[in-house]
Amino acid sequence: MCGIIARIGHGNAAEPLLSGLENLEYRGYDSAGIAVQNGSGVKVHKCSGEVSRLKSKLDSQPHGNMGIGHTRWSTHGPPTDENAHPHTDTAGDVAVVHNGVIDNYEELKTSLRAEGHEFESDTDTEVIPHLIDEYRAETGDTERAVRRAVDVLEGSYAIAAIVDGEEAVYAARKGSPLVLGLDDDEWYLASDVPAFLERTEDVIYLEDGDLVVLDPDAYRITDLDGNPVERAVDTVDWDPEDAGKGEYDHYMRKEIHTQPTALANTIEGRIEDGDVAFEDLPAGSFEDVECVQFVACGTSYHAAMYGGQLVREAGIRTEVLRASEYESTSGPVDENTLAVAVTQSGETADTLDAVRTAADRGARTLAVTNVVGSTAAREADDAVYIRAGPEVGVAATKTYSSQAVTLAMLSQRIAGDVPTATAADDRAAMLEALADLPQQVETVLETSEAEPLAADTIDSESFFFIGNGPAHSVALEGALKFKEITYEHAEGFAAGELKHGPLALVTGKTPVFAVATGDADGKTKTNAIEAKSRGAPIVAVGPDDHPLVDIADAHLSVPDTHPVWTGLLANVQLQLLSYHAATQLDRPIDKPRNLAKSVTVE
Repeated sequence: MCGIIARIGHGNAAEPLLSGLENLEYRGYDSAGIAVQNGSGVKVHKCSGEVSRLKSKLDSQPHGNMGIGHTRWSTHGPPTDENAHPHTDTAGDVAVVHNGVIDNYEELKTSLRAEGHEFESDTDTEVIPHLIDEYRAETGDTERAVRRAVDVLEGSYAIAAIVDGEEAVYAARKGSPLVLGLDDDEWYLASDVPAFLERTEDVIYLEDGDLVVLDPDAYRITDLDGNPVERAVDTVDWDPEDAGKGEYDHYMRKEIHTQPTALANTIEGRIEDGDVAFEDLPAGSFEDVECVQFVACGTSYHAAMYGGQLVREAGIRTEVLRASEYESTSGPVDENTLAVAVTQSGETADTLDAVRTAADRGARTLAVTNVVGSTAAREADDAVYIRAGPEVGVAATKTYSSQAVTLAMLSQRIAGDVPTATAADDRAAMLEALADLPQQVETVLETSEAEPLAADTIDSESFFFIGNGPAHSVALEGALKFKEITYEHAEGFAAGELKHGPLALVTGKTPVFAVATGDADGKTKTNAIEAKSRGAPIVAVGPDDHPLVDIADAHLSVPDTHPVWTGLLANVQLQLLSYHAATQLDRPIDKPRNLAKSVTVE
């Protein structure tokens, strides 16, 4: 989940390396560092803490036309100066940055120590520069040394390395993302496109087993045996301004407020003649499907629940499975199974493993992702893009909304194809109402009372979120957002489960946020009344005319619309509630402790 960047070209590398690390901090911010090669040695500058601390410790900007950088999310060893990347060999001639986990690093470290190598950190990464150094001594060739080094690594990695006296960057990937950025005067490597988006929009998404050698004027991609590999150049259609905060104090606030645009992009061109039309999935694409399995983690799992509910209502056998548990919890899989991998980044390690397992068992696979060229998009049989644009805040907001809408539309595409499926009676009305959703989200943003409500409830002991049917996933997502950025205890429940244990925790200091959509809300109201009788403040989140409002102590209002979309409007209110509560508690909203945006290690 770390962020890595490399740059080589004409002119100084330090400034684009540092700005690239700032753009990658959503991937980790435990420590940061850069290494620059300027013809007089490899100069490493690193420290624990955020990139801003690294910049403040630099007396002057390091000079050199090539370098590598890293912002860390700790896996092996605490966030200390010693554990910060880049790491070097004993002599300091080879510097490496790494994203991933090296499973056999202890065995390798023992072997290298026996050869006289000295280690200074607790990280798994430090074995890599020592391996390269060892094999350089044996072969006299750095590229061959890098090939041999990655060949003995077990686990996942995206690495970039520079060597004293050589005008080249060496990089390789297996199981962790790495993208090559192409500009007229310079080349970039990074974990994600936002690292260099303001400098170039032309990219190559590298694949597992690729090894790249960059010099100031050219790049070469080969496999691990040295055979040349051709990779397509893609153009990223994200606006560089989309990756900045603009007028907002936080990325999360910006991304909440840009949801109307994101949703409009998600929907555009996908409703034709009252039916769902995906560009690469014509009518009949799913006619052989007998079972749909959604696999996802975290916020994407909640979006998968949203879509899974609608597929299930169409009479199609449906499972919504946590990707990390897929191998042991999935039902039977065969050629009539559709495995839908929901992953914002397209690089989530557990989700990739789950969809690979499904494919090995014979399932057809489909990725629902935000990133063109991501591993999930490349490996799945088909891909549908949510079109949300870049999201930098660690706590997902606009990508959840765009995922849920995409999956809702996908559910109708599947239901329309499967011969035994039962189309919803109000399907036409549901799809017609979808066109109004972006403007209705705008209304919520303009009229929300979440900020004063956050102030009224912020001294509570716990926060409960409940909902039934389509609102259940919204309750879970609301609780997840709240705990992620406020650090307060928050839990989400299916409404009917409140009395089966959690009610014991309800007091006058436990507000209950009851999400109502106008569909299957009876249990939500009943359980809200029971919690209220125990002294809990009740907050209704739903339309003004919903019966829950009459028994609630407070109300977060959403516009009237079709029940399928009401939950997504309620979700926007809960995003704002979390944001304002975290602001009032002075939390680091875009960089919550212990978390990173993209979970690329298991």
